[in-house]
Amino acid sequence: MAECITETIEFSRIDGRQVTADFVGGRLTSDAGILLLREVDRKIGLIDAINDAIADPRDPGAITHDQRTMLAQRIFSIALGYEDLNDQQAMRTDAALQVAAGVEAEEDRPMASPSTLCRLENRVFRKTLARLSRILVDQFIASYDSPPKEITLDFDATDDPVHGQQEGRFFHGYYRHYCFLPLYVFCGSQPLVAYLRPSKIDGARHAKAIVKLLVEYLRQHWPEVKITIRGDGGFCRWKLMRWCEKHGVFYCFGAFRNQVLERHADPLMQQAEAEFEKTGQKVRLFGETNYAAKTWDRERRIIIKSERLEPGLNTRFVVTNLSHPPQQLYDEVYAMRGDMENRIKEQQLMLFADRTSCHQFQANQFRLLLSTFGYVLLDTLRRDYLKGTELEKAQSDTIRLKLFKVAARVRVTVRRVWFHLATSYPYRALFRSLSSRLLLDTG
Repeated sequence: MAECITETIEFSRIDGRQVTADFVGGRLTSDAGILLLREVDRKIGLIDAINDAIADPRDPGAITHDQRTMLAQRIFSIALGYEDLNDQQAMRTDAALQVAAGVEAEEDRPMASPSTLCRLENRVFRKTLARLSRILVDQFIASYDSPPKEITLDFDATDDPVHGQQEGRFFHGYYRHYCFLPLYVFCGSQPLVAYLRPSKIDGARHAKAIVKLLVEYLRQHWPEVKITIRGDGGFCRWKLMRWCEKHGVFYCFGAFRNQVLERHADPLMQQAEAEFEKTGQKVRLFGETNYAAKTWDRERRIIIKSERLEPGLNTRFVVTNLSHPPQQLYDEVYAMRGDMENRIKEQQLMLFADRTSCHQFQANQFRLLLSTFGYVLLDTLRRDYLKGTELEKAQSDTIRLKLFKVAARVRVTVRRVWFHLATSYPYRALFRSLSSRLLLDTG
């Protein structure tokens, strides 16, 4: 392809020399690190599984861009930080993205345009979305070499603000804006559910059905696994707890305070207040009681944490069917659910799960899943290959900046596609080490 003639840009001088820039540097990319994520996908087979789950109704004789390439183009772009379809107008000829998507790195053979990708997003319907959602659980199961003895599934809902007239958008009184209310389920850093919902519902809506589906599916593969589900007070629903009790599932949920619970906690609160008055130091006390709300079918175990801090008393309640001592259960089980909020922030802010701007609700659910699939690739790289490195605990945007945003000159020959990475790249040793490990695993 002929190079465009462009005007030069004149910057300020340095040591008497004019600093000049133009846009005729040749075939370059700023995203050569996506080659690492391509090898991750080859290892776990994620994009192939997604492609197999989506029927392609197009006439094979009239197809320019095959479906798998479009899915790879979209998911890898999200991982690289290009959240919007409009970005694809420029990215469709990026050599690194072309290679990652599995097409020839030729400028005169661009990948799918934004409008073509938009049509793909809008032809994915409910049954297909169910198949795609199962892939997340399959990937989670496949990540274990042998069945785990126990797993903890974290449930949480969050707001996904919308700014148009999308199907299913409603004003939410708590968040004070129009939004969707997606439900996430994570086990550690791994997502099992990313389920878009309208926001006019209770935050625990469909949680019981999802627990049932997850438990049944997981036990088909791991019959002996101990399963604990964990969530904040929004998931403290007696029907969900009763189902768990009947099916050998453990739970640990926050419980909203009320006058009855406060009466149960009053002796502990008074003790905490008295100890604080004596020492002036922070006091944390734990106890337990049995309690049933009026709507519950029976009493359940309630853990009480009474904490006296400088500003005042801070009392929390947790309902559970676990047998741990109160403080151990609160500190080592319930409080650990806070890490899930970081995973949701990664999903929403760094993998752009909030870009739900399609009109159709099902298209927005598909976009949420595309974001989640991008997160799966990044998390697999971090969890399986960055362990023991300086990026072992890095968030997705840091991994993107340090490993994917690598400048390279691209040269295509008859037998090879060369990526000549920047000589001054500061993470070249880590990049080389990761490449060796990935290629050893994928063969």
